[in-house]
Amino acid sequence: MTHIVAVHTDCLDSREAAEDLARQINAGLPGAPDAIVLFASSRFDYALLLETLTALCRPGVLVGSSSAGEFTHAQQGTGTASALAFQSPDLVVAAALGEGISRDSRAAARDIVAQFQGLQGTRYAYRAALVMTDALAGHAEDFVDEMTVTTSGRYLLAGGGAGDDANFTRTHVFLGTRAYTDAAVALEILSDKPLGVGVGHGWQPAGVPLRATEVDRMRVVGFNGLPAVEAFERHAEATGQHFDRANPLPFFLHNILGVDTGNGYRLRVPLALDEEGGVHCAAEIPEQARVFIMGTSAESAAIAAARATEAAVSALGSNRPGAAVFFDCVATRLRLGDGFAFELEQVAQALAGAPFVGCNTYGQIARSDSQFSGFHNCTAVVLALPG
Repeated sequence: MTHIVAVHTDCLDSREAAEDLARQINAGLPGAPDAIVLFASSRFDYALLLETLTALCRPGVLVGSSSAGEFTHAQQGTGTASALAFQSPDLVVAAALGEGISRDSRAAARDIVAQFQGLQGTRYAYRAALVMTDALAGHAEDFVDEMTVTTSGRYLLAGGGAGDDANFTRTHVFLGTRAYTDAAVALEILSDKPLGVGVGHGWQPAGVPLRATEVDRMRVVGFNGLPAVEAFERHAEATGQHFDRANPLPFFLHNILGVDTGNGYRLRVPLALDEEGGVHCAAEIPEQARVFIMGTSAESAAIAAARATEAAVSALGSNRPGAAVFFDCVATRLRLGDGFAFELEQVAQALAGAPFVGCNTYGQIARSDSQFSGFHNCTAVVLALPG
C-alpha cells in the first residue's frame, strides 16, 4: 500500500523546522520514507536542516531545493519549508546529481541521466524525473533539452529552478544532507502504474510581434534593432499602463515576454533594466526569436493551473491520484499576491482530495507527451503520482 504525506512548517529556526517536519512525516507514515522532497526558504541553515531531517526520518533518498514560497494543499507561506514524503511498493526511486551547470550544462544533464536505472533495461513501464536546477547558473534551457535528448524522450520531466526568496543572489539544490550550488538534482521515479505531468499558463499575446535582434544570454539588448526597453515603453503607452524605468518590475510582472515556438509560447519574465536599455530576464531568449509582450489575469492563471493538474491526473488513467508536486513561478506569486491562494485552491480541487506539495521557482521544467516542453517562466507544472 502506498503512503504519502505532505507537510509544512512555519518554524524559523532550522533545527526546530526540521524537527517539526520530521514529527509530521513520522506520524503520517508507518516507517521510514522511501523519499523526501523538500523545499525550503533561503533563511535556513541548510546543513543543519538537512542533517536533522535525515537523522530523524532516515529516508531512502532526500532531494529538493531552496525556494521562493512554499506550500501544500493545506498551508502556504514564504520563509518557510514544505515536504512530500512517501512509501510505496509501486514506485522505485533513486537520486542523481549533476554539477558545473555554468560551465557545461549539457554535461551535467548527461551525468544525471547516466545515473538513471530505467535506461539500463527495467521492467517498469513508466518513468519520470523530478528535476531541480540552479537557474541562476544559467543555461537551463540547454540543460533541459539535453535531458530530453539523452533519455530519448522516455522520461516525463517536472521541476524548476531553485529560488532564494526573490533575492536572485544564490540558490541551492539538495541531495541527502548536502546543499549544492551550480548544480542540478533529479529524483528518478520508476512505476508499474502511469505517472502524469501537466503544463499550462494563461498568458496570451497582448502586443505586436517583436524580433529579438540582439541577445546576450538572459539579457535582451534590442528588439527590432532598437533598445529593448523602448518596446515596453511603447506597449505601456498603447495599453494605457504606467512604465517607470526607475522601478520597472511592477510593470514587468504584468507584461512578460512570450517566445513564439510555432506551437505555443514559452514564457520569460523580465526582471530589470540596465543603463543601455537592455532587459534582463529570468531565462534565455534565442537571438532572432519572434517575441510578444503577453497579458493575463488572475482568473486565467488559476484556470491554467487547474487544467495542468487535470492533465496530469488524466495521464494516470484509471488510477486515482495519490499525491502531486506543483510548481509555479515566483513572478506569479508576486503578481497575484493574496490571489495566489485561489490558484492553489484550484489545484486542490482538481486533485480531488489528494495531497500536494510545491514551491515557487525561478523557472519551471516540463516534458510531457503531447504538451509543450522545456524550461519556462510563469507556467504551472504538475507531477501526479498514483495512489
